[in-house]
Amino acid sequence: MSKITRRNFVTLAGGTLAASAMGFPMVSFGASKHVVIVGGGIGGSTAAKYIRMADSSVKVTVIEANKHYHTCFMSNEVIGGNRDLDSIKFGYGGLRGHGVDVIHDLVTDIDPVSKKVMTKGGKTLSYDACIVSPGISFKWDNIEGYDEATSHKIPHAWKAGPQTALLRDQVKAMKNGGTVIIAAPPNPFRCPPGPYERASQIAWYLKKHKPKSKILILDQKPKFSKMGLFTAGWERNYGYNSDNSMIEWVSGESGGKVTRVNAGSMTASSDVGDFKGDVMNVIPAQKAGAIAFKADLVDDKGWCPVNQHTFESTKHKDIYVVGDASVASPLPKSGYAANSEAKVCAAAIVAKLNGKGAPGISLVNTCYSIITPDEGISVAMVYRLGEDGKIMKVKGSGGLTPGDASPGTLKREVAYAHSWFKNITHDVFG
Repeated sequence: MSKITRRNFVTLAGGTLAASAMGFPMVSFGASKHVVIVGGGIGGSTAAKYIRMADSSVKVTVIEANKHYHTCFMSNEVIGGNRDLDSIKFGYGGLRGHGVDVIHDLVTDIDPVSKKVMTKGGKTLSYDACIVSPGISFKWDNIEGYDEATSHKIPHAWKAGPQTALLRDQVKAMKNGGTVIIAAPPNPFRCPPGPYERASQIAWYLKKHKPKSKILILDQKPKFSKMGLFTAGWERNYGYNSDNSMIEWVSGESGGKVTRVNAGSMTASSDVGDFKGDVMNVIPAQKAGAIAFKADLVDDKGWCPVNQHTFESTKHKDIYVVGDASVASPLPKSGYAANSEAKVCAAAIVAKLNGKGAPGISLVNTCYSIITPDEGISVAMVYRLGEDGKIMKVKGSGGLTPGDASPGTLKREVAYAHSWFKNITHDVFG
């Protein structure tokens, strides 16, 4: 794994690398066990499929409230007008084809003592192992005036679906010469480059359709993921750092932290004043999904500590947490990381249910960001378990798009991004 470079990483990063790198056991055992999975997003669905692939005797039940899942990755292309909403929408027929039982219901509680999962619809399911993949929820009390009700007027669009469509429609309806305000969240949060890719995608739409308009990014952080690559792309395409820049970024050091929102006047307030927008996209601070709190899986920071070898909760035996909610740093909170974590977790559970030790692990992640339809950037990395039992980066693996990348290379990154999207969604839901 240490010989994997960025060049050959992108050719392998469709989802199979993580499975093969950790020696995923594609075999069938004899004893029948039950794994209940809470949440049918990227983490939960990947784990369900790969458990069944590894051991067809294990009964796997996914409990997911929604009948369709919209991926957050590529949702910014929907907002920017370069992709249809239905193209990021996926159902659960593929999982059922692998023998997974999918129940559309809401989990209300998990009892780690009796090893039971309870649902709003009145079901109680016993488990031998339970995987919780709850995604994120929001810290609604961090910004005065911004709560769940307000998000129906000022969208966060950080959970894809109706919120994505709402923000897209607001940008389309905005007058030429209007201002889009994006309030970026503090670390840690889902998809670190996401707000800045969103600004890029909206800027591309505005440049074509409403060229007198502006985007203002208010950020409480002093820097952000792939910052140099983003700002260079903004300079090439949107006049960044010039008098006619379509995008302005205000850091926390310069007063970019949003402390209050007024939905009536469409203003975002910080220590240095009020900023008025025609469209506002406020992305709140984040924490683990609600069921993680109900099931007592979180720490004092609102995330779920896990054994990083297996992703078993450090708070409750035989409950595992994968995806954005887990504490798996240096892995980011991304869809690809959730996919990779779920495969590690699935292998560990299958081994444990059959009286074996957890296999060695490797994990992979890549984050693509599309600045224009002809310019993409990415960051990629391979991870392994260190001697201290913590996940660590593999030295010399992965890397960033080169700062001096040619136009041809940047265009290929867009093609890589779209190819990766097709591969990973097939890997998860196919």
